[in-house]
Amino acid sequence: MRFLTRSGLIALAVGLSASAARAQDPCAGNTRFLAGAGIADITGPAAELGMMGYAMLAEKTAGIHQRLRARAFVIASPCNGKRVVFVSADIGMIFQGVKQGVVRKLRAAHGELYSDANVLLSATHTHAGPGGFSHYALYNLTILGFDRQNYDAIVDGIVRSISRAHGNLSEATLTVAQGELPGAGVNRSRPAYERNPGWERTRYATDTDPTMTLVKLQATDGTEIGAIDWFAVHGTSMGNGNRLISGDNKGYASYLFERMKGARYGSPRTFVAAFAQGHEGDVSPNILGDGDGGGADDFESTRISGEKQYRRALELYDRATEPLVGGVDFRHTHVKMDDVTVTPEFTGEGPRHTCPAAIGISMLAGTEDGRGYGSEAFTCQDVAGVWNQFVCAASTTSCQAEKPIALETGTLLPFPWTPEVLPLQVVTIGDLALVAVPYESTTMAGRRLRDTVRAELGPARIRGVVISGLSNAYSGYVATREEYAAQHYEGASTHFGPWTLAAYQQEFAKLAAALREGRPVDPGPAPRDLACCQTTLQTGVLFDDKPLGKDFGSAHRDALPSYRRGESVRVTFWGGHPKNDLRIEGTYLQVQRKSGGDWLTIANDGDWETKYVWQRNNCFPTFACSHVTIEWAIPEGIRTGTYRIRHDGNWKSGWDGRIRAYSGFSREFVVN
Repeated sequence: MRFLTRSGLIALAVGLSASAARAQDPCAGNTRFLAGAGIADITGPAAELGMMGYAMLAEKTAGIHQRLRARAFVIASPCNGKRVVFVSADIGMIFQGVKQGVVRKLRAAHGELYSDANVLLSATHTHAGPGGFSHYALYNLTILGFDRQNYDAIVDGIVRSISRAHGNLSEATLTVAQGELPGAGVNRSRPAYERNPGWERTRYATDTDPTMTLVKLQATDGTEIGAIDWFAVHGTSMGNGNRLISGDNKGYASYLFERMKGARYGSPRTFVAAFAQGHEGDVSPNILGDGDGGGADDFESTRISGEKQYRRALELYDRATEPLVGGVDFRHTHVKMDDVTVTPEFTGEGPRHTCPAAIGISMLAGTEDGRGYGSEAFTCQDVAGVWNQFVCAASTTSCQAEKPIALETGTLLPFPWTPEVLPLQVVTIGDLALVAVPYESTTMAGRRLRDTVRAELGPARIRGVVISGLSNAYSGYVATREEYAAQHYEGASTHFGPWTLAAYQQEFAKLAAALREGRPVDPGPAPRDLACCQTTLQTGVLFDDKPLGKDFGSAHRDALPSYRRGESVRVTFWGGHPKNDLRIEGTYLQVQRKSGGDWLTIANDGDWETKYVWQRNNCFPTFACSHVTIEWAIPEGIRTGTYRIRHDGNWKSGWDGRIRAYSGFSREFVVN
């Protein structure tokens, strides 16, 4: 007779329990879902607003290369009556105030149908979008405060995308495919990664995760609804010298996929392709190092990275035939992450505790994607003598271990500068699990958390686990304990100390176990709402001016009479400040082709081949003039014919304060 060990008996009991649960599960074997998709414009102020991501004071918006979008999916399972929302937004981070604002508006419109628990908001992590939309001071610091206009554009746009998805619900099948995309990212903190145990590193062929997971959504009548693609790579193809709003590589990948499927931006019903973020914390798209993505400039590097993701996703989409099986479910809680006792099961040693949030000196150094001040890998152990006593003894706590603290954000008054009560969420769509993390995870930290959640959900026959990065709130980075000790940028940005990852593993394991067993969870402490308490040093638009004898919209430098394919058209207009009207779901420019007696718009400021560039022109005596330059890179395959450039804008009167619309046109020119 073969005797079972204690661990074997536990495993057998869990397996029998899971089998019994499956036998009672009304969604066992289910492949029928309701699904809807929606897309909305979330482009904020295109001039004189600090950009979010690189934390550079001088990096302020000065135009648009491509508009930013929120891409939403509502997925429901009739078998158990549950539904979830997944949103991927072309912004740097989902801040806690954004989630609060979105849920508040959804409840006003739909009652209790949507809540914190079943709404998952994630960011693509583009570093080329306007900032100032957090309610926590650290993330608005280099923006010079909170920007209500940008916050409203983001929150309202996300809600609009969800409402469109909600209105588009129809019977659908969801199929999944998974593959690898090599050569699309490099580990920008390899010395820190190599501190992880050798046995663990040998489990994986690469020091980044090349896995791409794609879900295809198709209505039962054959209509293609959309696709959700998860792949881990930073949105830093556009460097910190860029001033044009851009969705970066993931925004471009979405644009390529949607354009190929004939998507219509602004339409309440259209095909939607989301390129969502994963555990990208130490993964750079700049494969040649030091901000070099292989292109001649940032735009070319963005194109290269975006095309790689798009082409691989299209391959997966075309072969996604494996149905997701099961129902929709979710668990959500809030955890006070600066006060978690972590058990030995997750530390590998004695009980440990998390710390009040703090950022390390190495965070100020930035990364290979955008250098800051000083250098990385600055630890107390590496600093000797008097300097060590001066810096580390004065600014480091035993809880934060190797980290020399630059700023303890969690203890500042009257409110912490970064959040400490954070949302944790696990969502299952059929047999695919999404782990929504409110931070940026390094490659190995993501792998460990994924294994933890998979182990808890395994008996429920979960097919795969995806880390959904930068979701529902933002609290810096999370590195492994070994990577933390190196104090590279990622370790220095791990807020709650060396046991942060272990604490998240412990708390996510609780959520996953509750989901597997069908138990409810405590919602946890409510995070503070700081919407009431925002300040700014930003100045708005006082008024717009133009030279005598000129009109708003008149050409300052006009187009040439003719161009060839492959050349670029540049027209400069006397314009108004883009903060006067964000033209949400609209455009500041139109490329138009003459067709008989009509003018047909063939491109706008959301298209790759156009650029809207704003520049202040200090015309005497008011110094309040603006130049707007419209650029159009003529595609090689464009039809020959007669074209013109149209610019639409708004100007603010200094006399009555009213904002008025204007339009201007270039001369007609021939493309031959």
